[in-house]
Amino acid sequence: MATIQKISPNLWFDNQAEEAANFYVSIFKNSKIEKINRYSKVGFEIHKKPAGSVMTVRFSLGGQNFIALNGGPDFKFNEAISFVITCETQEEIDYYWTKLSEGGDKKAQQCGWLKDKYGLSWQVVPSIIENLFDDSESDKSQRAMDAVLKMKKLDIESLEKAAYGKAIH
Repeated sequence: MATIQKISPNLWFDNQAEEAANFYVSIFKNSKIEKINRYSKVGFEIHKKPAGSVMTVRFSLGGQNFIALNGGPDFKFNEAISFVITCETQEEIDYYWTKLSEGGDKKAQQCGWLKDKYGLSWQVVPSIIENLFDDSESDKSQRAMDAVLKMKKLDIESLEKAAYGKAIH
Protein backbone atom coordinates (compact mmCIF):
# COMPACT_ATOMS: atom_id res chain seq x y z
CA MET A 1 0.00 0.00 0.00
CA ALA A 2 1.25 3.48 -0.86
CA THR A 3 2.54 5.75 1.84
CA ILE A 4 0.22 8.73 2.07
CA GLN A 5 2.01 12.07 1.89
CA LYS A 6 0.40 15.20 3.28
CA ILE A 7 1.07 16.91 -0.05
CA SER A 8 1.23 15.12 -3.40
CA PRO A 9 1.40 16.71 -6.84
CA ASN A 10 -1.81 16.10 -8.78
CA LEU A 11 -1.28 16.09 -12.54
CA TRP A 12 -4.36 16.81 -14.66
CA PHE A 13 -4.54 14.98 -17.99
CA ASP A 14 -7.29 14.84 -20.58
CA ASN A 15 -7.32 11.02 -20.79
CA GLN A 16 -3.62 10.00 -20.70
CA ALA A 17 -3.15 9.59 -16.92
CA GLU A 18 -2.34 5.87 -16.99
CA GLU A 19 -0.15 6.17 -20.11
CA ALA A 20 1.79 9.10 -18.60
CA ALA A 21 2.21 7.40 -15.22
CA ASN A 22 3.59 4.29 -16.92
CA PHE A 23 5.94 6.49 -18.98
CA TYR A 24 7.32 8.27 -15.90
CA VAL A 25 7.61 5.03 -13.89
CA SER A 26 9.66 3.51 -16.73
CA ILE A 27 12.22 6.34 -16.46
CA PHE A 28 12.84 6.73 -12.73
CA LYS A 29 14.38 4.09 -10.47
CA ASN A 30 12.45 2.98 -7.39
CA SER A 31 9.15 3.88 -9.03
CA LYS A 32 5.84 2.10 -9.42
CA ILE A 33 2.14 2.36 -10.06
CA GLU A 34 0.49 2.19 -6.64
CA LYS A 35 -3.23 2.20 -7.43
CA ILE A 36 -5.67 2.89 -10.24
CA ASN A 37 -9.18 4.16 -9.49
CA ARG A 38 -11.91 4.09 -12.10
CA TYR A 39 -14.94 6.23 -12.82
CA SER A 40 -18.34 4.83 -11.93
CA LYS A 41 -21.55 5.67 -13.74
CA VAL A 42 -22.48 8.06 -10.93
CA GLY A 43 -21.64 11.61 -11.95
CA PHE A 44 -21.36 10.89 -15.69
CA GLU A 45 -23.40 14.01 -16.43
CA ILE A 46 -20.59 16.03 -14.79
CA HIS A 47 -17.35 14.13 -15.55
CA LYS A 48 -18.46 12.71 -18.95
CA LYS A 49 -16.15 9.70 -18.51
CA PRO A 50 -17.40 6.19 -19.27
CA ALA A 51 -17.91 3.91 -16.27
CA GLY A 52 -14.80 1.76 -15.82
CA SER A 53 -12.41 4.23 -17.46
CA VAL A 54 -9.35 5.38 -15.50
CA MET A 55 -10.07 8.26 -13.15
CA THR A 56 -6.85 8.50 -11.12
CA VAL A 57 -3.50 6.78 -11.01
CA ARG A 58 -1.49 6.96 -7.81
CA PHE A 59 2.20 6.38 -8.55
CA SER A 60 5.61 7.05 -7.06
CA LEU A 61 8.80 8.29 -8.71
CA GLY A 62 11.92 7.72 -6.64
CA GLY A 63 9.86 7.71 -3.46
CA GLN A 64 7.84 10.86 -4.31
CA ASN A 65 4.11 10.19 -4.59
CA PHE A 66 2.06 11.63 -7.44
CA ILE A 67 -1.53 11.45 -8.58
CA ALA A 68 -2.52 11.56 -12.25
CA LEU A 69 -6.14 12.48 -12.99
CA ASN A 70 -8.07 12.00 -16.22
CA GLY A 71 -10.05 15.20 -15.78
CA GLY A 72 -10.77 16.13 -19.39
CA PRO A 73 -9.42 18.74 -21.78
CA ASP A 74 -10.20 21.82 -19.65
CA PHE A 75 -6.72 22.41 -18.21
CA LYS A 76 -3.23 22.17 -19.69
CA PHE A 77 0.20 22.16 -18.11
CA ASN A 78 2.30 25.31 -18.35
CA GLU A 79 5.79 26.36 -17.32
CA ALA A 80 4.59 27.94 -14.07
CA ILE A 81 4.96 24.48 -12.51
CA SER A 82 7.86 22.14 -13.20
CA PHE A 83 9.72 19.29 -11.57
CA VAL A 84 13.43 19.59 -10.87
CA ILE A 85 15.68 16.55 -11.24
CA THR A 86 19.01 17.11 -9.49
CA CYS A 87 21.76 15.00 -11.04
CA GLU A 88 25.21 14.11 -9.73
CA THR A 89 26.76 13.23 -13.11
CA GLN A 90 26.57 14.17 -16.75
CA GLU A 91 25.42 10.64 -17.49
CA GLU A 92 22.38 11.21 -15.28
CA ILE A 93 21.64 14.51 -16.99
CA ASP A 94 21.94 12.88 -20.41
CA TYR A 95 19.71 9.97 -19.38
CA TYR A 96 16.83 12.06 -17.98
CA TRP A 97 17.11 14.65 -20.74
CA THR A 98 16.93 12.00 -23.47
CA LYS A 99 14.09 10.02 -21.90
CA LEU A 100 11.89 12.94 -20.87
CA SER A 101 12.36 15.04 -24.01
CA GLU A 102 11.47 12.16 -26.34
CA GLY A 103 8.40 13.33 -28.25
CA GLY A 104 8.33 16.61 -26.33
CA ASP A 105 8.43 20.23 -27.42
CA LYS A 106 11.96 20.93 -28.72
CA LYS A 107 11.29 24.70 -28.78
CA ALA A 108 10.67 24.65 -25.02
CA GLN A 109 14.20 23.46 -24.26
CA GLN A 110 16.49 26.01 -22.65
CA CYS A 111 18.67 26.45 -19.58
CA GLY A 112 18.14 22.85 -18.43
CA TRP A 113 14.36 23.02 -18.97
CA LEU A 114 12.43 20.69 -21.21
CA LYS A 115 8.80 19.93 -21.92
CA ASP A 116 7.81 16.27 -22.26
CA LYS A 117 5.31 14.73 -24.68
CA TYR A 118 2.46 15.43 -22.24
CA GLY A 119 3.37 19.11 -21.93
CA LEU A 120 4.83 18.77 -18.41
CA SER A 121 7.93 20.88 -17.73
CA TRP A 122 11.07 19.46 -16.13
CA GLN A 123 14.39 20.99 -15.10
CA VAL A 124 17.34 18.63 -15.38
CA VAL A 125 20.17 20.25 -13.42
CA PRO A 126 23.53 19.25 -11.97
CA SER A 127 23.86 19.24 -8.20
CA ILE A 128 26.71 21.76 -8.50
CA ILE A 129 24.45 24.47 -9.87
CA GLU A 130 23.58 25.98 -6.49
CA ASN A 131 27.28 26.39 -5.67
CA LEU A 132 27.88 28.08 -9.00
CA PHE A 133 25.21 30.68 -8.20
CA ASP A 134 25.88 31.09 -4.46
CA ASP A 135 27.04 34.71 -4.84
CA SER A 136 25.14 36.52 -7.57
CA GLU A 137 27.71 39.33 -7.66
CA SER A 138 30.79 37.15 -8.14
CA ASP A 139 32.53 36.75 -11.48
CA LYS A 140 32.09 32.98 -11.08
CA SER A 141 28.30 33.28 -10.84
CA GLN A 142 28.16 35.76 -13.71
CA ARG A 143 30.15 33.44 -15.98
CA ALA A 144 28.11 30.40 -14.92
CA MET A 145 24.82 32.21 -15.61
CA ASP A 146 26.08 33.32 -19.02
CA ALA A 147 26.93 29.68 -19.84
CA VAL A 148 23.55 28.35 -18.61
CA LEU A 149 21.67 30.89 -20.72
CA LYS A 150 23.43 29.62 -23.84
CA MET A 151 22.64 25.94 -23.21
CA LYS A 152 19.61 23.76 -23.70
CA LYS A 153 20.73 20.57 -21.93
CA LEU A 154 23.18 21.55 -19.19
CA ASP A 155 26.76 20.32 -19.50
CA ILE A 156 28.63 20.04 -16.19
CA GLU A 157 32.12 20.31 -17.66
CA SER A 158 31.25 23.41 -19.68
CA LEU A 159 29.55 25.03 -16.67
CA GLU A 160 32.57 24.42 -14.46
CA LYS A 161 34.97 25.73 -17.10
CA ALA A 162 32.86 28.85 -17.58
CA ALA A 163 32.43 29.46 -13.86
CA TYR A 164 36.09 29.11 -13.05
CA GLY A 165 37.26 31.07 -16.08
CA LYS A 166 38.78 28.26 -18.10
CA ALA A 167 38.54 28.08 -21.87
CA ILE A 168 35.76 25.89 -23.26
CA HIS A 169 36.73 23.89 -26.32
